[in-house]
Amino acid sequence: MKENDKTRFVILGGLGEIGKNMYALEHKNEIIIIDAGISFAEMTMLGIDYSIPDYTYLKEREDKIKGLFITHGHEDHIGAIPLLLQNIDVKAIYAPNQAAELIKMKLLEKNIRFDNLFTYKSDDTIKFKYFEIDFFRTTHSVPDSHGIRVKTPNGVVVTTGDFKFDLTPIGPVADLHKIARIGEEGVDLLISDSTNALNPGMSKSESMVEEALNDIFDTERNSRIIIATFASNIYRLKHIVETCYKHHRKICIFGRSMESNIDISIKGGYINHKELFISPEEANTLKPKEVCILCTGSQGEPLAALSRIADLEHKHIKLRPDDVVIFSSSPIPGNALSISRTINKLYLQGVKVYTNTTNFNIHTSGHANMEELKLMIRLLMPKYMLPFHGEYRMLKSHRDIAVMCGIPKENVFILDNGDTLNLDKHKITIGEKVKMDDIYIGSNTASNVAAQVIRDRKIMAGDGILVSVVNIDMKNKKLLNRPSIVTRGFIQVNENEELIRSLEIKTSLLVTEKLKEQTTFSDLKSFLQTNISNYITELTGRKPIILPIILDIKRIN
Repeated sequence: MKENDKTRFVILGGLGEIGKNMYALEHKNEIIIIDAGISFAEMTMLGIDYSIPDYTYLKEREDKIKGLFITHGHEDHIGAIPLLLQNIDVKAIYAPNQAAELIKMKLLEKNIRFDNLFTYKSDDTIKFKYFEIDFFRTTHSVPDSHGIRVKTPNGVVVTTGDFKFDLTPIGPVADLHKIARIGEEGVDLLISDSTNALNPGMSKSESMVEEALNDIFDTERNSRIIIATFASNIYRLKHIVETCYKHHRKICIFGRSMESNIDISIKGGYINHKELFISPEEANTLKPKEVCILCTGSQGEPLAALSRIADLEHKHIKLRPDDVVIFSSSPIPGNALSISRTINKLYLQGVKVYTNTTNFNIHTSGHANMEELKLMIRLLMPKYMLPFHGEYRMLKSHRDIAVMCGIPKENVFILDNGDTLNLDKHKITIGEKVKMDDIYIGSNTASNVAAQVIRDRKIMAGDGILVSVVNIDMKNKKLLNRPSIVTRGFIQVNENEELIRSLEIKTSLLVTEKLKEQTTFSDLKSFLQTNISNYITELTGRKPIILPIILDIKRIN
C-alpha cells in the first residue's frame, strides 16, 4: 500500500498529563479532530494560566480539516476552542448539547463569530469521503458525554472520552447495548480514558454522594451550609439543588464559572427548581437554616470564591461561627497544599468543615476505576489499544489492565504527545513523530509564552537575577570603568558588600580578557553569562539568571 493510502492518527495532547486532550485522524485530503482542551497551569508555572496543544501540524494542513468533534463539555476537552478558531480554519464543530452551549458562551465572551457549530445526538451519523463518525452515550460528571466511533478506510477507531460505569447515576445510564454492538462489529484501535487506572475496584456511584449530602443536611439543619465543588460537575450541582429543595433551602451562587454552568444547565433542562436561586442581598436577610451557598474554590484557588470567604475578603459573605463548609470534591494532583491552607483558615474562624472521607462520601470521580476499564475493553474487544488521558503511571497501569483482558502487550501503545500511529488494512504500527512544542498562555494576555520563559521565571523565583552593567570602548578594546552589579532576589546588597566587590573585580577581569581577542557583543555577552554564573555557583551554590548589559560608549557618542 502507498504511504498516502494509510490512515494516520496524530496525538496533539493528552498523554503524560491530565488535560489538553486533542488528537486527529488523517486520510489523504481529509482530517478530523477530536477534542480541543486546555491543561491548567501548575503552581510552579509562574504567570501562566494554562497550556494548549501545538497547532503547527494542523495549521500546515488546515485545508484538509473537515471538522472538530467534541466528546463532552469539560475544559480539558473544549477549553482551547477559541484559540484554535483564531489560528486555524475549522470548517465545522460537532458537539453534544451541553458542550455546544458552553462553546457558544466561550465564543461569545471572546467575540468570535462561528456559524458552523452543530449539535449531535447519540443516534446521529456524520459522513465524509473517507470518514464515517457515530456516537455512543457514556456516563460522566457532565451531561451529554459520549464516546466516538470513526470508521476509516483502514479500520475502526473508537475513543471512549471520559467515562465511568454507574448503574445508578443521576443522569442517563451509559448505552451498554450500543457499546457491545460496536465491539461485535469490530474495533481495531481503542483510545480509552486512563485517569483512574491506578484505582482498584469500581468507582462509587453518584447516588451515594446524594445520600451523604442528605445526611449532612439533616445533621446540620440549623446552620448555614456552604458547598464548594467543581463548577463543571453538572450532576453534582443537580443533586445539590435537589437536596436544597428537599430541605427547604434557597441557593446563592458565587463564582463566575458556577453561575455560567448553572444558567446553561437550567436552560437545557438538566437542573430544575429555578425558583430556589437568590441574590446575595436576599441570602443575607434569611435565617442560616434557610440558605445554602454554592461556590467555586474546592481546589483552594487563591482568587476563587471560597478562598476569599476564608480570607474574610468576600464583599458579600462573612463567615459565622456556626457555618458548615462542605468540600464536595477530591484534590487534583498538586492542589493538596492549597486546599489544606484554605481548610485551616476556615477552622481558624470556628467553621465546621466536611471533606470526602470513608465516613462521608461527598465526592465520587467521573472516571472509571480498574474494573470499569476492564468492562469497557471486554465490551469493545479491540485488536489494539492506546491508553489516553493520564500521567505515565496511569497509562502503564492501563496497559497492564489491557494485557490482563487478552490484548497482546505489543498491541498496547504507551506514547507521547507528537507520536503517531499508522493504520494499514487493520494493522497498526508506530509512525514518524511530529514536532511538538509546549504552548503556554500567560496571565492577562492571549499571547504564547515560550518554555524558556517559564524556566527563567522558575530560576528567578528561586535564585533571583543579577545584572552586570559594563561600559566599554569596543574600537580600542578597553573597559572604561568598573562594572556595576545590581541584583534582585539573589542577595541583600548592603549585607553582602564583599561579594559584590568580588563580582565587580571578576567581571572586570573577564571583560579585559575577552577584549584581547577578536570578539563581538554577542560573544562577550555569552562569555560573561557562562563565567559569572560558574563563579557565583562556586561561591554561593546558587544559580541566578545572569543578564550582562554591555554599552559601547564610543558607539553611543
